[in-house]
Amino acid sequence: MRILPHDVLLVVDVQNDFCPGGALAVAEGDQVIEPIHRIAPFFEHIVLTQDWHPANHTSFAANHPGKQPFESIQLSYGEQTLWPVHCVQGTKGAEFHPALHLPQAELIQHKGYEREIDSYSAFFENYRKTPTGLASYLRERGLGRVFLAGLAYDYCIAYSALDARQLGLDAIVVRDACRAIDLSGSVARMEAEFGKAGVVVIESKDICG
Repeated sequence: MRILPHDVLLVVDVQNDFCPGGALAVAEGDQVIEPIHRIAPFFEHIVLTQDWHPANHTSFAANHPGKQPFESIQLSYGEQTLWPVHCVQGTKGAEFHPALHLPQAELIQHKGYEREIDSYSAFFENYRKTPTGLASYLRERGLGRVFLAGLAYDYCIAYSALDARQLGLDAIVVRDACRAIDLSGSVARMEAEFGKAGVVVIESKDICG
């Protein structure tokens, strides 16, 4: 697959807390780094996202007495999975994995920093009303095709890819540059949504040859 000047590589949440040893570790999460580094030189434009929660964030099970991580609750915007405390602003867990080296990245998009609302997607907060500003940034730069890699495949990658399609952007997920949580069948659910929305799934070799 030929990478074009208007393409952007969106590297999602490759942070310590999502990698082995982290508070919300995705299995083999650190193994996304090598394929990301392999494809990155093909892109003129790279954007990073960073989960950036306050300590009292509503998605943390610890902030709901009697609740445990991975249980669900109903909030004003619908169902919310409760998570272990992770990626708290200014902590080591919120930092990018030290092996990730993308100094050419043009933007770091923080998300999840509003206390009362989670944000899986790089484009919208979970209640679907407030945009993060990333879509406007891409449009102003003339970037119309988004390649996604990072963590986690079935949450922040998937929601970002689906939102990109809803916004009229082409969305291509680099599967071997992602790892999944697969909570209660979330991978199969999201891949079915990919098919409906026109999200394309490729491997890094499709870019690198």
